[in-house]
Amino acid sequence: MADLPADRVTRYKTPFSFVGVDCFRPFWVKRARSQVKCYGVLFTCLATRAIHLEVAQSMDTDSFLNSMRRFIARRSVPEVMRSDNGSNFVGGCKELREAISGWNKSQIHEFLLQRNVMWLFNPPSGSHFGGVWAQCIRTVRKILIALMKEQPLMKG
Repeated sequence: MADLPADRVTRYKTPFSFVGVDCFRPFWVKRARSQVKCYGVLFTCLATRAIHLEVAQSMDTDSFLNSMRRFIARRSVPEVMRSDNGSNFVGGCKELREAISGWNKSQIHEFLLQRNVMWLFNPPSGSHFGGVWAQCIRTVRKILIALMKEQPLMKG
């Protein structure tokens, strides 16, 4: 078995210096008298496994960048970000496929380049590379579903 990546075992770094990010399926939120669809964006520290959740209004580039800005404002700028390149979403619902294909990757790259963040994508055939944040998403979704059965989420 190969060694763990250096960003998983680096000591003396602040939490969220090395981050894994992924988006997850929509959930319905009550706004006034209507229901709106929101998406979850999960940032996980690769060293401590701490989780930071953000909400995206849609799966377009601007919504993701807004959630990224909120994350950076709260947790500071990460050194390295890891994510899959969307291949695990291909098997998902049709709506996610259309949304992710519409992402403007150059706009995201410019945003990160200004902040000296290195973004590493997992290989398309390496779905197991994102196991760290996939397990976190599973746990978060399970908790959100249990909470939403008790009371619908409200959006201010």
